[in-house]
Amino acid sequence: MSNEEKIMDRDLGLELARVTETAAIGCAKWMGRGDKNSADQAAVTGMRKMFETVNIDGVVVIGEGEKDEAPMLYIGEQIGIGGPDADKVDIAVDPLDGTTSTAKGIANAISVIAIAKRNHLFHTKNYYMEKIVVGPKAKGTIDITKPLKENLVNVAKALNKSVEELTVTILERDRHKDIIAQCREAGCRVKLFRDGDVGAAISTCYDDSGVDMMVGIGGCPEGVLAAAALKCLGGEIQGRLYAHTAAEIKQAQTDPDYYRVLTTDDLAAGDDVLFIATGVSDGDMLKGVRFLGNNRVKTDTVVMRSASGTIRFIEAVHDMNKKPSYAQNDGKEIR
Repeated sequence: MSNEEKIMDRDLGLELARVTETAAIGCAKWMGRGDKNSADQAAVTGMRKMFETVNIDGVVVIGEGEKDEAPMLYIGEQIGIGGPDADKVDIAVDPLDGTTSTAKGIANAISVIAIAKRNHLFHTKNYYMEKIVVGPKAKGTIDITKPLKENLVNVAKALNKSVEELTVTILERDRHKDIIAQCREAGCRVKLFRDGDVGAAISTCYDDSGVDMMVGIGGCPEGVLAAAALKCLGGEIQGRLYAHTAAEIKQAQTDPDYYRVLTTDDLAAGDDVLFIATGVSDGDMLKGVRFLGNNRVKTDTVVMRSASGTIRFIEAVHDMNKKPSYAQNDGKEIR
């Protein structure tokens, strides 16, 4: 059976939940301590150590940077045990989506992984991405090439709401002043967030979040991770690569991907996509890591799979005294 036809191991999601849990526990120790670099390093170290126990033949397509920029989880790194029966997969990781949030003790930081079959995740370039995201009820109504107001009207109509009842979430950055002004002028409600746009994108798929739509410019890697989750949840993302430095603008002139609209299927292709996230700080979807005393830790994780449509929430209590050495994450770099 070819890799294209083969369905990934049904237990892989649970194996990967252990990976994000270990990363989250490690970086949560740095919550509110004002050191985002140490928090990120702890997450990276924990995630990389646990990947060594997972039976996959994986390649990192979205990670901590190019090989000369990152000691581990770099783009192109081979991950997993890699036995003859191992699934050949693309891996997208953000060991800590919300480094600033963690350093400041702010909500919505998560540790996240997306997995798909080999060559099925978008191999991102060094760009930002212009994004528009909606949940299942508004799927098929957005067009990133159209004016924002037209999209607001179409989404509101699909949700059977007035534009004034629509809530749009936007990353709080100076570059979004015009978008925020357009939303307010149209009359819709605006919910700003400071960090972590993977979680913000996912919130459009849950009625209880109160969020109907996400717009703005954020990281391209986060766009791919969000697409994996939206594939599982039935939502939709459209994106366009966005160059913001002279080097990126020059690169864009010869990059065919730069000029096209990227859909959910472009970013996370195929029918078998996995998305796994563990909360680091409390958020709209997941609770953060809680230290219970006596070296016991509680985590909150979601595991999604597009092939089965299953969305599994896992609340786990970890007795760190009984964890094997590879699951002990003190945040120190492995050698």
